[in-house]
Amino acid sequence: MPTDLSPLIAATARWLTVAYPPSGGALAAALCEAQARQAATVAARLRYPTEIDAGLVTLAGPGGAARLDWITGGEPAGGHAAEEWAWRTWVDEVVASWAAALLTDPELAALAVTALADRTAHAPAEYRRLLAPDDRDRSAAALLRHPDLLAPVAALHHDQLLDRLTPDRPLAA
Repeated sequence: MPTDLSPLIAATARWLTVAYPPSGGALAAALCEAQARQAATVAARLRYPTEIDAGLVTLAGPGGAARLDWITGGEPAGGHAAEEWAWRTWVDEVVASWAAALLTDPELAALAVTALADRTAHAPAEYRRLLAPDDRDRSAAALLRHPDLLAPVAALHHDQLLDRLTPDRPLAA
């Protein structure tokens, strides 16, 4: 069973950078994409922690970007050629929501990377641009890291992310 999440991560990161584009030239685009990819990678690995989970989403497909586009006011795919929009079918709404939450909340991002490092062999240093963005990173991804702009997407599945990161937290009565 295939367990490679890279198409899902790449499509979700691409959706994030299309919906919240970089400000600047080619370097800004690369820095913005690196941050989106790191956030999507952490989110995907948390969302699909086992080979079986990853295999199932690879077989069934993640669901696409339609609801995310509607929430953000994105352009519908209807008027474009299928090959221009096929990647959007690999966008995972939950992963995008979790990635948006990680990009806008440094404490939550640190908690997520720590949880991921506890479960896997991935070191927090791999996620430096997510955890400790410098001034160029912040400038390049000003829209991608803006809490107010990402709030509708981040809020979609925020409770599920908190449940995944803090499984022992008490439930509200």
